[in-house]
Amino acid sequence: MYKQLTSEQRSQIFVLLQKKTPRKELAELVKISQSTLSRELKRNSTTNGHYLWKQAQEKSEARRQRTTTNNKKDKIVIWEALEYLRREQWSPMQISGYMALQGKRISHELIYQYIRADESGDLKRNCRHQMKYNRHGRPDHTTRVRNIPHRISIHDRPPEADGKRFGDWEMDTIIGKNNKGAIVTLIERSTNNLLMEKLPEGKNAKALAKVVSRLLFPFRGMGVRTITTDNGCEFCAHEDISKMLGNVPVFFADSYASWQKGAIENENKLIRQYIPKGTDFDNVTTLFIKRIQAKINNRPRLKLNFSSPKIQFFKHFS
Repeated sequence: MYKQLTSEQRSQIFVLLQKKTPRKELAELVKISQSTLSRELKRNSTTNGHYLWKQAQEKSEARRQRTTTNNKKDKIVIWEALEYLRREQWSPMQISGYMALQGKRISHELIYQYIRADESGDLKRNCRHQMKYNRHGRPDHTTRVRNIPHRISIHDRPPEADGKRFGDWEMDTIIGKNNKGAIVTLIERSTNNLLMEKLPEGKNAKALAKVVSRLLFPFRGMGVRTITTDNGCEFCAHEDISKMLGNVPVFFADSYASWQKGAIENENKLIRQYIPKGTDFDNVTTLFIKRIQAKINNRPRLKLNFSSPKIQFFKHFS
């Protein structure tokens, strides 16, 4: 179990670091684990990466004081924060940032403490990953795909389409139970604004192209500069999309390289909170899909300084 380091231990760490003592030996001399040592150096070093024991002690005491303050939080503030989690499924970081804009201070770590302490599991179920995290390796290789005519590789996408410029989109589909039924999802990368619609003909490429073109048509021009997607057969009619939107280029990511269109992948994971894998899409109504879209677009985002995708997206058309 992790224990707070004393001032004397921090002083020892400082001296041993000056002597260039190996990390493993240093941890043994100070009588702490290597993970505790690593955490201490990461959290309490200076911005230049130097470890100075006095400054480290001051940082630790300041952090402990903030934690004590959190424990004295008004119960109404805590209740409101947990209601955002239950009702909106916002992350603790989003809740903390959004409430700070309203002058209500509560740390995301305190919210996580309540989630972990909830034995019923109700709070955990409203978290995106349900407090379970998986990390996967990322193979790096380009791809030659033959099932998509006139495919343009993501490696030919212009460098200015880096996710900061407005008007660059990513596209994907969510598939229903037994590979039946589909929902097309689109996200504008700079604002994270989401568009989604159930596809009446499933993964039919021509029908999908018409739906995508209709969804993006009101924003064509500066609002739709590029589209990036994967190599699914449902995107074979990408040239139809391009033509209907005024020759907007459609780029294709490498196979098994979902991170190359990470914005839509992350958005699909949010959608899966409401439409889990194995859902029969015959029971998913258009109204329900629109409610999910609205809920996600009203979700505060750290990258937007805890504003919402909807607000930031439509600022470009006001």
